Amino acid sequence: MAVLAPRTDEPLRGFLMMCLAVTCFTSIDTSAKWLVLAGLPPLQVVFCRYAGHFLIALVAFLPGQGLSALRANRPWIQLLRALALLSSTIFNFSALAFLPLNVTTAIAFAGPIVVSILSIPILGERVGARRFAAVIVGFCGVLVVVQPWGAEFQPAMFLSLGALCMAALYFVLTRLVAGVDSNSTSQLWSSAIATLALSPVVLGGWVWPDDWTGYLGMVLVGLFGVTGHSLATIAHRFAEASTLAPVIYMQVIFATFASYVFFDTLPTFWTVVGTAIIIASGFYIWNRERRLLKARRRSTVEIAAGAVR
Repeated sequence: MAVLAPRTDEPLRGFLMMCLAVTCFTSIDTSAKWLVLAGLPPLQVVFCRYAGHFLIALVAFLPGQGLSALRANRPWIQLLRALALLSSTIFNFSALAFLPLNVTTAIAFAGPIVVSILSIPILGERVGARRFAAVIVGFCGVLVVVQPWGAEFQPAMFLSLGALCMAALYFVLTRLVAGVDSNSTSQLWSSAIATLALSPVVLGGWVWPDDWTGYLGMVLVGLFGVTGHSLATIAHRFAEASTLAPVIYMQVIFATFASYVFFDTLPTFWTVVGTAIIIASGFYIWNRERRLLKARRRSTVEIAAGAVR
């Protein structure tokens, strides 16, 4: 039976797990870029990422939980969530064939900004004038990275922007299933749907790697996928989302390191400037939400105390 693990207050443990998750996320992109540059079709790389994720999740969860791990309490949300994640991965892996890793990572940092916008119609949240201004500033940072007015602009930037929007939708939908479905259910649904959807398209035109590094990359991209998403989910059991949110910005360090070591690429001046603007905007949104959450909790406690008296 799929069990919903209780939340605990262990922020340091959650922080460390989220750091490991971010490392895995960077490793997914690094492995994917390596495979695409080696000549494998992007859709096949996406298939390897989710098929590996699915197989590992089956081995990890089914022996202890049985088929109940596949039973979702909100199946339609799980379906939409899985399709959003799959779309984001397809866009991202396709972009990696043309763009440096640090550029796609910088654009992905605008995720909290898009999440703030999507939270209005989907979650019914309110966005005040200050947070809306931070959203505008964040998008200006995206424009600095993308530079649609410059001679070096690449149409592949639109693929990264598509990945950004679909990833934001995935995270908003994840909020809807948090505490409703277990980690095992969410992991199995997201990987199984992607694997089944891509199988008819990919298997007929399968391309085998030329050497052992390609086979290793095919295995690692799935392993990093299931490990990273599981660690991120578990991290949120030990610490509040507001505590963990800034950790994602550590990915710029990992991505820059991976770009230099594996692809001999360093970020441009404008990529650094745009990334700094996006991170500053994201930190402001994070800090604003954290303060509002504390204020709501304090108000709830005061009301409860007054009722007791």
